[in-house]
Amino acid sequence: MSNELFEKAPIKTAYLKLAIPVVLSMVVQLIYSMVDTYFIALTKNIDLIAGVSICTPLFTLFLAFGDMFALGGSSVISRFLGAGRAEDGKRLSVFCMYSSAAFGIVVTIIMMIFAQPILRFLGASGEVMPYAMQYYRYIVLGCAFIIFTMVPTNLMRTVGHPNASMVTTILGAVVNMILDPIFIFTLGMGAAGAAIATIIGYICSTVYSIWYITTKCEGLSISPKDFGIHAGELQMIFAVGLPASVTNFMQTVGMTLTNRSLSVYSSDSIAVMGIVLKIVNIVMLVIVGLAFGGQPLTGYVFGSGNKERLRKVLAFAYQIVGGVALVMALAVGIFARPLVLAFLDNEALVNEGVLMLRLQMPGMVLMGFGLVSICTFQSMGKGLPALILSLCRQGIVYAVVINVLAALFGYYGVISAQLAADIVSVLIAGMLFMMAIKPELTT
Repeated sequence: MSNELFEKAPIKTAYLKLAIPVVLSMVVQLIYSMVDTYFIALTKNIDLIAGVSICTPLFTLFLAFGDMFALGGSSVISRFLGAGRAEDGKRLSVFCMYSSAAFGIVVTIIMMIFAQPILRFLGASGEVMPYAMQYYRYIVLGCAFIIFTMVPTNLMRTVGHPNASMVTTILGAVVNMILDPIFIFTLGMGAAGAAIATIIGYICSTVYSIWYITTKCEGLSISPKDFGIHAGELQMIFAVGLPASVTNFMQTVGMTLTNRSLSVYSSDSIAVMGIVLKIVNIVMLVIVGLAFGGQPLTGYVFGSGNKERLRKVLAFAYQIVGGVALVMALAVGIFARPLVLAFLDNEALVNEGVLMLRLQMPGMVLMGFGLVSICTFQSMGKGLPALILSLCRQGIVYAVVINVLAALFGYYGVISAQLAADIVSVLIAGMLFMMAIKPELTT
C-alpha cells in the first residue's frame, strides 16, 4: 500500500482515487439491479414481482451481517495503518475473513429452519407466498457467499487496492446479469432463477477475491497461520461493526415496515414500491459509494493524528456527496415518468410509481449528509454515535413516522414517511456531529 496517497496526495485526488472505484462498483450493481428488475417485470406476473420485492429486505440483511466484519475490520485496520501497525492489520484481516464465513453458515441454517415465519413476518401471504418462497430458499442457501464477499471488497480498499475491490464487485454483477434471463426465462425458473443467478455471481466474486488476496495483496491474508486477535481488538471491531451492521439492518426493517403498511392496500402497491426502490438506488448507490469510498482515508488520517488534513477530508466529503446527491435527485425527479414506464405499462400503476418516486428524491441529499457522518464515526471508532444515527433513518425514527403518518393520512402518509424520517434524521446527525466529531477537529 502506498502511504503517499493517504498522507501527502491532495485531498481531492486521494479521496476520489479511493471513492471512484467504489462508485463504479455501485453503478454496475445498479445496472444489475435494474436489469434484474426488468427481467422480473417482463414476466407480467404481479404476484411474482411482489414475492421478489418482499424478499428484498433479506438481501440487505445479509449485507448488514457482512458489515459487522467488513466495516468493523476496515475501521480498525485503517487506523492501525495510520499508526504504522501494518502487521496487526494483517492479523485482523484473517479473523474477519473466517468469522464472516462461519457466521454465514450459521445464518443459513437458522433461516432455512424458520423460512415460513420469516416470510410471513416480511408480509408474504396468499398467492404471493409461493413466489416469495421460491426466491427465499435459494437466496438463503447462498447467503454465506453474500456475507463473506463484503469483507474482502472492503478490506482491499482499506489497504490501498480499490481497483481490485471494484473488479470483485463488477465480476459478480456481470455474471448475474448474464445468467438472469437464462434462469428466469430459458430454464423457466422464474423467481428461483433470479435468486440462483444472484448467488452464482457472488460465488464468482468470492473466488476472485480469494485469488487476489492470496497472490497480489500483501496487506491482507487468508492464511490460518497469520491469525491472531486480542480481546481488546475484538471489542474495537464490533464497536464499529455492529453499528455498521445496524445501518443495513435498519434498511431491512424500513423495507419490511413499508411492505407491511402497503399490504393493507394491495399487493400491487408492494410491487410498485419494489420497482420504485430499485430506481431510487440509482441515486442511493452512487451516494453510498462516494460516502464509504473515502472511509479508508478518513480512518488513516485520523489514526495518524493529522487534524488539519482530517478537517479538509471531511469538508470535501460533505461537499462532494451533497452536491452529487442534489444533481442526481433533481434528474430522477424530472424523469420519474419515463423511468417508471421502463418497468410498468399499466397507467394507474405508473402514476402511483411516479408519485412514490418523487416523494423519495428530496430525502437523498439529507441521506447523503447522514451517510458521511456515519462513515466518519465508524472511521474514528466512535461506535455509539454511529449506532444512534444508524437506528434513525429507517429504524426507530422511520417506525414512529410511518405509523403516525399512516394513521393521519392513510396511504399517502405511508409513501411520504421516508422523506419525513430523513428530515428528522439529518437534524439528529447535525447534533451528533457537534458533539462527537467537531471536538476531534480542534487543534
